Amino acid sequence: MIVVYSLGGSVLAAQDSAGLKRYAETLKMISRDNQLYVVVGGGAIARDFIGRARGVGASEALCDSLGILATRMNAALLAAALGGSAPFRVPESYDDALEASKTYRIVVMGGVSPGQTTDAVAALLAEYARADLLVIATSVNGVYTSDPEKDPGAVKIPRMKAGELARMMSQIQLKAGSRSPVDPLAAKIIERSHIPTIVLDGRNVANLIRAIDGTHDGTEIRG
Repeated sequence: MIVVYSLGGSVLAAQDSAGLKRYAETLKMISRDNQLYVVVGGGAIARDFIGRARGVGASEALCDSLGILATRMNAALLAAALGGSAPFRVPESYDDALEASKTYRIVVMGGVSPGQTTDAVAALLAEYARADLLVIATSVNGVYTSDPEKDPGAVKIPRMKAGELARMMSQIQLKAGSRSPVDPLAAKIIERSHIPTIVLDGRNVANLIRAIDGTHDGTEIRG
């Protein structure tokens, strides 16, 4: 099976060296039977630089470029933890990622272009790679009816159609450093490609396995 993980930067950045090794070992175990692509987000580092850049009057395009550099730094860190199981040079394009997959069972990359979050990059990569599954491993355990951090009445949606996700996410403003369970562009790509997608809590490394074996408790998006 070909699986693309979108691993939130906030999830990865919270790990110390031992935590990074746990994620690396888990990914290596999964890759024994699957071809894996892992797209890593920028997390707090990206938001910090983007915030300071906005403070000095930088354009959104420049803010995006700074965010991309942060994602690639995080990706290189995970690649280092994976050792020889992934190329240390982080691919900077979809073609580079596909080429690397001819040699490695795990390919790690960050952002690609301004205007695209790493969720969108992961969704596009899933299209390019003809992936069987897209897993968005973030800091929440699924898609909710509203923001669970702000609304105590928010309800998690266990299953939904891709069109429903796209309509829900269309209400979100897309700016550099934006945070949402799935960004609007990624949701539209998932809708047009009919990529089976799971949104789950990536802070528990075991959920990376549960996404594959079907025992996760996140949100499944299909059709």
